Amino acid sequence: MELKAGDVVMLKSGGQPLTVAEVKENDVLCLWMGMEGDLFRETLPLATLVQVEEEENGEDDEDEDEDDEE
Repeated sequence: MELKAGDVVMLKSGGQPLTVAEVKENDVLCLWMGMEGDLFRETLPLATLVQVEEEENGEDDEDEDEDDEE
């Protein structure tokens, strides 16, 4: 798996989405927001992460559905 800054990942064991800030060989610096708005950063081994498929234009699809109903 090739990651780059800005990619969204999760721990293979689950949890919330993390944003990739930097990749150095097999270490990935990840950032995420805590439940109370605190910013966290942690360097994690690449082997513990899985890339998350981002939904493209998810909000736009809802708007289109509303237009179809009118």
